[in-house]
Amino acid sequence: METGVWTQHGWEREPQERLMAKKRKTDSVAPPPAPAPREPNEAGVQSKPTPGLYLVATPIGNLRDITLRALDLLRGADVIACEDTRVTRKLLQAYGITTPMLSYHEHNAQAMRPKLMKRLESGEVVALVSDAGTPLISDPGFKLVEAAVVLGVAITSLPGASSVITALTLSALPTDRFFFAGFLPAKSAARRKALAGFKEVPGTLVFFESAPRLQAMLADASTTLGAERPASVARELTKKFEELRRGPLCDLAAHYRSAGAPKGEVVVLIGQGADQEASLTPEELDESLKSALAQHSLRDAVDAVVALSGLPRKQVYARALAVSEQEGS
Repeated sequence: METGVWTQHGWEREPQERLMAKKRKTDSVAPPPAPAPREPNEAGVQSKPTPGLYLVATPIGNLRDITLRALDLLRGADVIACEDTRVTRKLLQAYGITTPMLSYHEHNAQAMRPKLMKRLESGEVVALVSDAGTPLISDPGFKLVEAAVVLGVAITSLPGASSVITALTLSALPTDRFFFAGFLPAKSAARRKALAGFKEVPGTLVFFESAPRLQAMLADASTTLGAERPASVARELTKKFEELRRGPLCDLAAHYRSAGAPKGEVVVLIGQGADQEASLTPEELDESLKSALAQHSLRDAVDAVVALSGLPRKQVYARALAVSEQEGS
């Protein structure tokens, strides 16, 4: 194709010397350097994780509730130890992960633990997952972690979904202090005895329960802890039919007695009773605060009295300010 310029005399071809000069200039320009490879860091992804035991949280219902970091680790692990391979396989298939799995649960843990420890000793990357949520919460994983600590194996936790925390934040019950007690005994007499031991706990109680035993558990809790204690029943969390039902224990027990056992996984949360909240008279509260303020800062004094009395922190803090002003005047 001819090159040239328009001038006042019309179209003129560009001189050959100028064309050659342009070509030499173009040929002398070096191509841009290739970008330097990015070093792995907190934001990057390493091709192979460091050998060790990884505790990987998995979704409690919605498969999209998994972190990018967890997916990277599951892909890069040498083996995934899981409660039920059928359950974990659904998650892995959803994200195209082909890492080998082996079963590790309460019924085979004693036999499988030495095999996992041998893998860890040989420098493998072992990922531990539960069927749903964060490992070690009401599963046998803590014994594996205990053995890994004794052996000096590196242990890393990859945080994520937890039905305990999810249910607690949705319960409309106090979240500043809570006590997770796992599953209660299946038989009523043993269950009531266990519940009696939690009666004076100054915080929200959190339990796992099976759907068929839910109504009986709520009835025993109502009888043992108090019919009017505030409570919440959370089921099918993060799933399509998620349900939160809140009210006094007696009302919740009556509802499930009438409606029958629900479907799905269940978390039961129970708030403090009125008798706990009134555990100190105003005079006793002031005396406790005066004693605590004489030895601690305002914040630490409030923490100590809240732990002792079970009273709401906001109430204790307001009274501590008043007592502190009186003592200072």
